[in-house]
Amino acid sequence: MSPRSRDNDTGEAAAAAAVGSAASTEPRQRIIDAAADLLAREGRDAVTTRAVAVAAGVQPPAIYRMFGDKGGLLDAVAEYGFTRFLATKHVDPDPPDLIEDLRGGWDLAVEFGLANPALFTLMYSEPTRPTSAAFRAGLEILMGRIRRLAAGGWLRVDEELAAMLIHATARGAVLTWLSLPEDRRNPALLTTLRESMVAAVTNQEPAVQDAGPAGAARALRAAMPERTVLSGAEQHLLGEWLDRIASDG
Repeated sequence: MSPRSRDNDTGEAAAAAAVGSAASTEPRQRIIDAAADLLAREGRDAVTTRAVAVAAGVQPPAIYRMFGDKGGLLDAVAEYGFTRFLATKHVDPDPPDLIEDLRGGWDLAVEFGLANPALFTLMYSEPTRPTSAAFRAGLEILMGRIRRLAAGGWLRVDEELAAMLIHATARGAVLTWLSLPEDRRNPALLTTLRESMVAAVTNQEPAVQDAGPAGAARALRAAMPERTVLSGAEQHLLGEWLDRIASDG
């Protein structure tokens, strides 16, 4: 669902339209919808409790009762944004091309941000809300994509760092693009940032040629003589474990 666009210039007309449909929507959702609409049309400063109350057809005390204060209302709007973003995500548990799947997920995040600039900025302008169920669900989708890269031998860095790099480059791409005058918005910026992320996160060729634990164990077993971080006893024990795993393949 995209933010509703309205042709009128005055808050009075917008409020009348919202009040007309008030009976069909729960008050809490009406308030969130009204706040999100004001945010999209007029920016964060326009999201006052008074303006939202008028647009949603409720009294201002109802907002304080349901959300605590304006900060609580903005948190609810951010959660609404994460829920909308989550609904756009397509999960392929077995993509034919893991690198293209990574690119596609990154592109989707950037496209959502560019289509919903004020909402995206609100979602990512504050520290991550650990209580956001939609954010956690979206993160799990990302981590699943990263785990598939790791299992295929494509991942260059550890999984947590990979997630941070993907998030940082997508967020930075959107916020940088939005900060630029329109005549300076070069699409090459987005493509270059995406490919820089891919190069930082993945190998050019899979480090493990045979998929699965057995192939990974054989690859690690072959590399072990080059590693000196383990003691002789630790290398011997690890070698036994890897041989056992590799024999299953």
